[in-house]
Amino acid sequence: MRPVRLDVAGFTVFRDETTIDFTGAEFFVLLGPTGSGKSTVLDAICFALYGTVPRWDHLRSVENALSPSASEARVRLVFESAGVRYVATRVLRRSARGKVNTVRAGLERLPAGLDLSTLDDTGRDELGEVLAGTPSEMVEAVAATVGMPYEQFTTCVVLPQGEFAEFLHAKPAKRQEILVNLLGLRVYQRVAERARLAAKEADSDVRAAEALLADLSDATEQAVTEAAERVAQLRELDAQVAARVPELTDAERQAADAREALAELDAEGRLLAGVTAPAGVAELASGAERAAAAVGTALAAVTDAETAEEQAARRLEEAGDAAALRVLLDRHREHDRLAAELTEVGRQIETLTADRDAAAGRLAAAETALAAAEAAVAAAQTAQTAAALRPELHVGEPCPVCAQPVDTLPPPIDAPALSAARNTASKARAARDTADRAARDRSGACTAATHHRSQLAGRVEVLTAELAGQPTPDELTARLAGLDELRAAHAAARTAVAQPRRELQRARSAADDADRRLRTGWRAYDEARDAVSRFGPPAADRDDLAGAWSALVVWCAAAADERRAARADRLAAAKRAAAAADAVRGKVGALLAECGVAGPGEQDADAAAYQLVTALAVQQAEAEHRRAAERGEQSAALRARRAEHVRCAEVARALAGHLAADRFQRWLLTEAMDLLVDGASTILRELSAGQYSLAYDGGEFFVVDHHDAELRRAVRTLSGGETFQASLALALALSEQLAGLSTTATSLESIMLDEGFGTLDPGTLDTVAATLENLAAHGDRMVGLVTHVAELAERIPVRFVVRKDARGAHVTREST
Repeated sequence: MRPVRLDVAGFTVFRDETTIDFTGAEFFVLLGPTGSGKSTVLDAICFALYGTVPRWDHLRSVENALSPSASEARVRLVFESAGVRYVATRVLRRSARGKVNTVRAGLERLPAGLDLSTLDDTGRDELGEVLAGTPSEMVEAVAATVGMPYEQFTTCVVLPQGEFAEFLHAKPAKRQEILVNLLGLRVYQRVAERARLAAKEADSDVRAAEALLADLSDATEQAVTEAAERVAQLRELDAQVAARVPELTDAERQAADAREALAELDAEGRLLAGVTAPAGVAELASGAERAAAAVGTALAAVTDAETAEEQAARRLEEAGDAAALRVLLDRHREHDRLAAELTEVGRQIETLTADRDAAAGRLAAAETALAAAEAAVAAAQTAQTAAALRPELHVGEPCPVCAQPVDTLPPPIDAPALSAARNTASKARAARDTADRAARDRSGACTAATHHRSQLAGRVEVLTAELAGQPTPDELTARLAGLDELRAAHAAARTAVAQPRRELQRARSAADDADRRLRTGWRAYDEARDAVSRFGPPAADRDDLAGAWSALVVWCAAAADERRAARADRLAAAKRAAAAADAVRGKVGALLAECGVAGPGEQDADAAAYQLVTALAVQQAEAEHRRAAERGEQSAALRARRAEHVRCAEVARALAGHLAADRFQRWLLTEAMDLLVDGASTILRELSAGQYSLAYDGGEFFVVDHHDAELRRAVRTLSGGETFQASLALALALSEQLAGLSTTATSLESIMLDEGFGTLDPGTLDTVAATLENLAAHGDRMVGLVTHVAELAERIPVRFVVRKDARGAHVTREST
């Protein structure tokens, strides 16, 4: 696994969206102060793949991944494995109750040549072929893609902080368990279990095969031979029956022809004897003639009645239009009514004119009285004002009205009753209003009456002009009375024609019935004659139905007698043909009996039935032969299968026995430990400038000091820097050797070290840096470090500087 690009948002200290592009970073360092979030980058890589990180104590909880102030976290890792690019994505979300859940998890195989800038398009849901879509599916999909499970990944690829020395200082039993897990040696235990299960299954298959063989105890070669002989016998029978079929077919045909000739003669006799004349044939023709005469009589009566009705209608039409006469009479009546009304309206106008003039006089008097009353009110108001000012006048002082000096005082003034004057004026005004309304009402009535008289006069004038030269009302009344008499006569004539028409309809219906009965009689005769027409009956006279029937019945009776006389000869011929066919059937039945084959029933014993019986017998025998052969083959196959199951059971039990011994696993662990110690010693010599190498004896690791007379020192006696060197050497050896030792197809394409390089002295630090540079330069893996040591970071070509502020952590890429 080689990381290509990492995108995080809301993940622990990375609250904001952050992208780390590892393209071209074959040897890089994550640099930053303690607590800035360097190790969180490796946590994000591990979390994207496996959903957890080593620092969470292997708990499968995702609550640690979400930033405290964030409601959602997204982690997406693009990586390469075996030359193919993949993208792993996990999205977390906090619910309203504060619980953190994974809402999306997926692994996709990216198409070759995909531009990674398209990852910035947040609207894309799928980028390539989906390999997993849920957290549970991710477990197997990631392990298959990366080539290792979580525990092996965190030991071989991402080496967590503080766990370098775990394998170095572990007890032998713990170290053995670690190697078993890393190397996948438990697979041999599973193989042993599968082998034992396979042995049980093979034993079960043996027992099943033996049970089936017991059911095939009759599947012998003799049974197959007997079945083949039966097939040959029945095929010979089929050939013999086929040779007799033409003779039997000819005999059956002759017997059938004889039976058919006899049946045909009997059918002709029955047909001819059954021809009889229907009852009442003689009455059909006379009834039709009587019905036709009745139709003629009824038709003449209808003609006379219709002529009388037409004459009455013509006289009524010549008498004129009654509606027009009534309209003229109504116009005369309207003229007389309007003329009388015009005279009455003239008298009303004279009366209304007199009333109008009287009301006008009363209105003029009321207006005069109102003017006098209003003048009195004004005089009373003036006098009252003067009386009110009199006490205010003093000789020699100016008048308050004219502003002139007062020479002499006027005499005292008596103020009239103003309220009485006002009451009088109010009554005069009411009287004037009443008179005005009365005058207007009389004038309106007079105008309306005058207008009405003008309208009446115009209508009377129009009616007078229309009635000039028209008959008088008396003449119109007399003419209308004559029209009523003519209308009554026409109605009586129309009623009189109905009865003859009904009589004609009944006569025609009776004639139709008689004619239909006559046609039915001829149709029955034609059907009877057509039925015997092939025998040559005499021709019919189409004018005499009874005579035609009589001639046909006599002829049919004579023809039936002739056929009864010829029946004895045909019956004898039919019996002779049937006996010949029975003789041939007896010969064929004897052939079937010799071979033990049941023949067809008497009702179905014809040539086709015998052929079918022998064909079915041959097919049944062939089926029995095939079944016997198949059972023999099944028996042989079961015996071979039983032998194979026995062999498989023996092999499986032997394999389970070999793998059940601890010596095989101990041998594998010993070989793995020897390879690890050799590899770690080589790396440790490089790290320590040839001073130290690693040894393993009695389940413990030792460091051999070549500068101190090959002194063997236990790893627990090493200083911090020496312990780091030994741990790093063993970790690198583990990561290098696991691909070759593991039972899985693991490909280690990167290694990331998260360890305290600050404990090393400058010389050792330089040695470690040189070793890692050599590892990155000559190996085929990406190498990444996590450190806060600037001196070490300066020697690494690609630096990802991690800084942290109040908002969270941020990453900047720098290159040498």
